[in-house]
Amino acid sequence: MESFYALALIAGILVAFVLLVLIATSYNSFKVEIPPDADQPSKLRLYHCVYTLLEVLAKNLQSLGIVKEHVLIRLIYDGLPVCRDSQLCIKDLHFDEVPVRIYLPKVPSAGKRRGVIFFHGGCGMFGSIRSYERICRHIARKADSVVVSVGYHLSPEYKYPAQTLECLTATEHFLRIAENYGVDPARIIACGDSAGGTFAATVCQELVNRTGIPKIRAQVLVYPFLQALNFNLPSHQKNAYAAFLSRERTVCYILKYLNKDCSMKEAVLAGSHVPESMNLKYRKWINPDLIPEVFKLGYKPPLPPSFLPEVHEETKELLKARLSPLLAEDAVVCRLPDTCIITCQHDVLRDDGLLYKKRLEDNNVKVSWYHMDDGFHCALGFFGYGIFSFPSSSKIMNHTVNFIKGY
Repeated sequence: MESFYALALIAGILVAFVLLVLIATSYNSFKVEIPPDADQPSKLRLYHCVYTLLEVLAKNLQSLGIVKEHVLIRLIYDGLPVCRDSQLCIKDLHFDEVPVRIYLPKVPSAGKRRGVIFFHGGCGMFGSIRSYERICRHIARKADSVVVSVGYHLSPEYKYPAQTLECLTATEHFLRIAENYGVDPARIIACGDSAGGTFAATVCQELVNRTGIPKIRAQVLVYPFLQALNFNLPSHQKNAYAAFLSRERTVCYILKYLNKDCSMKEAVLAGSHVPESMNLKYRKWINPDLIPEVFKLGYKPPLPPSFLPEVHEETKELLKARLSPLLAEDAVVCRLPDTCIITCQHDVLRDDGLLYKKRLEDNNVKVSWYHMDDGFHCALGFFGYGIFSFPSSSKIMNHTVNFIKGY
């Protein structure tokens, strides 16, 4: 027994030593700013540090050839499995070869239900149907809706724009066969968070000109990523070192998602990937002057970037509406469905949502906007974990459900 305790002690010391080495060699990765008015700041700091440590571990294991970085991070994203649900009938299907999970309330309905097609977040590289199981179940139960969770294939195994195209394919299929599941095809809502919000916005834009299928009734965009033209907006400066999604990490994830070299990160952060002509063209839509003053405290206009043609050539996808829905033309934006946008104060992507809200309103699209003063990026992902969750997680979910119930 004594030898067992001795071995356990030695193992513990070795693990602690390895962790300290990882932290010491990746010190900048752990840099984070948690404002005191953030939702449960101590818990948020702890979660961020644990996630960052696992991310650093994943990078080191990849460098040793043991496991790919994104594979290990996906295991973290998937979370804990859930128990059976007596209120829902849950089926795993394929819509035109795209994996989906459909949640159907068991209680009979007097008429046709509304439908929700949900796109999970995770930068197009992480997340899954399983990781959003609690969220989709809750929407199906509380909004009395048929929910379709889309399990689009992830990058880098499936190269961009496979993710967007699969979300579009699954949506079109559901619109055509919705009545088979007791859904009113005129009451289907697209919904997503983070990159899932990007997919929802893009799908709605690409469907405005499609004929022969029902129209999307509304869209819910939870702290969406909507533009890769300017990474120096007030929210990028304020939340440059925010938990989970810093300014630097945002660009790294985008480049990895597109299978691009992350060595271009600094150039993209500075704006050197954008020709002056494009900056001038899109200044009417992406401009710190369009952000309400209350969200610009401490903002300092950056120095004009030096354009680098070689970086622009490598990152042209960043400036297409499919990846940056804020760059869509007014002829498309004016035909979009009613929209719910949820933003968080402590989120590097906050201003994407604020700018899209203004664009939609300028084009006479009805917008419901909810802002979480204590919220942060990834807050929704913690929903359903009891004491391990955050109050802002439930607030975001409640706003989402209440908006959906209005249709």
